[in-house]
Amino acid sequence: MEESVSGFKVRGTWGDVVEHGERITRALRDAGVDSDAFEEWDEWRPKSHERLGEDVSEKTAAQASVGEGEGEKAGKEPDEDLQTAGERLSESYEKVEEGDNDEAVERWSESLGYVARAADSAGRRMLRRVENTVYQRVMTQLAPYYFDNELVSANIQKSARGDDEVSFIFEVNVNDDDLKSEVSDRLGAFDDEVTRWHVDTEKETETVEAAEGVEPPPSDDRSRSTTN
Repeated sequence: MEESVSGFKVRGTWGDVVEHGERITRALRDAGVDSDAFEEWDEWRPKSHERLGEDVSEKTAAQASVGEGEGEKAGKEPDEDLQTAGERLSESYEKVEEGDNDEAVERWSESLGYVARAADSAGRRMLRRVENTVYQRVMTQLAPYYFDNELVSANIQKSARGDDEVSFIFEVNVNDDDLKSEVSDRLGAFDDEVTRWHVDTEKETETVEAAEGVEPPPSDDRSRSTTN
């Protein structure tokens, strides 16, 4: 592993990449990190049974896409919000006829809010479709697979060595300097104390296609770490 101001970097096989993600995750957990940002990282980091060009690509696209708007969080379809907007507008007209101008303005304002929420939901969905298409078909050909939130920034690149052996470069940066220093100390302790590291595996992979042509790690003891 190489350490610099830009993060913790490893070069090697898919197994090396998976192990690097495991070690950093373990170091963050041991440092007491427990947050949504940590869960997002733990979900995105490469797993031994995954493919870079499929699984990691999909997770990167999902992580980078536009988040949910208020309408989506409320579980409302754009058509539902438009229908509610129409109802509020009708109520506004009724209040005008009744001479209740304050209530009329309130219903009219609510109507505009539902229209805006419907447009927001529809727009976000369209953006996600465009993002996924562009990312999956174009961006992964030009840029590394990446992850970024307030806790961790990371990227993976794939390359081929002179003998055509598949190689990967995986760099992970902890965005808080104090936490990064603690993670660095813990990674050093792992190197000193742990003589054998087993990455998590959800299922046995029997073909080299699981990691872009890289032989997966053996499937005997799958615990996080053991000592001889």
